[in-house]
Amino acid sequence: MAPTGSKLVVYAALAGNLAIAVTKLAAASYTGSGAMFTEAVHSFVDTGNQGLLLYGMRRAARPADDSHNFGHGLELYFWSFVVALLIFTLGGAYAVYEGVEKLRHPEPVTAPWVNVGVIALSGIFEGLSFRTARREMRARFARESLWTAVTRSKDPSTFAIILEDGAALIGLGLALAGIVASGFLGWSRGDGVASVAIGCLLIATAGVLFRETRSLLTGESASPRVIEQAKGILTADPRVVRIERMRSLQLGPGTVLLAVTLDLAPHLSGAELRRATADLRAAIRHGLPGVAHLYVQLPVREHEGQEAARRTG
Repeated sequence: MAPTGSKLVVYAALAGNLAIAVTKLAAASYTGSGAMFTEAVHSFVDTGNQGLLLYGMRRAARPADDSHNFGHGLELYFWSFVVALLIFTLGGAYAVYEGVEKLRHPEPVTAPWVNVGVIALSGIFEGLSFRTARREMRARFARESLWTAVTRSKDPSTFAIILEDGAALIGLGLALAGIVASGFLGWSRGDGVASVAIGCLLIATAGVLFRETRSLLTGESASPRVIEQAKGILTADPRVVRIERMRSLQLGPGTVLLAVTLDLAPHLSGAELRRATADLRAAIRHGLPGVAHLYVQLPVREHEGQEAARRTG
């Protein structure tokens, strides 16, 4: 079966980055460009990141069991957190190191046109991958800006690709500037400056991804849109007097735990209360399929508590 949705985004990014990484490495070996070698490392790290995301998606799809009663959706958040660390340690830190070495020992870039051609080709592949991820994000957040969509998305397999590809496109621009400065304008340190700038860009990208995945991994609530929709479904029922409390927990990209305390109409009998609760659960599951776990609690009314005390007294 062909991959769809988020998995298609990751597969597209993985295929593109692997082809780009090999091409960049060949160009860097031929021309001696530090910026191009840094970009090759960047692309190999991105390829490894996509592999980890696919692994996390596979593990997150496992059904619930005795040790994980609510499923394994949080696994994807863990592996996305690992991806953020890899971008920093293997990408950003090494790029800065390579740039500093080039600044200390500048070398001329030979055949700069080769690097320019590789950058142009890489830009096409990265642009296509970025467009695929952007389309997937737009399908979910049609009315939001791209940055807002990234910060509100609960699916790291999509927003991680957007951040990686966006950083890659900017990095290609920095690499091009360094190659032009070194290969065409004669400023030998330009290549090293570009490498340092690419490293700082990767570190900044890792910081954003680190922040977003840490929030999801440590118990982030459902999106405001889901909460508002749930409130709308519940309050539309005439038996609901008010919602006293609503708590939520994001258990995975498409899985939400929702706990609600409701005040229902006082004239309802015990059987009618049970019926109302069942109807409300069914309405939530129909209107919000992502709410996989719903808990409804009814507050104990004062006269009911007194009656219970007399029965047990």
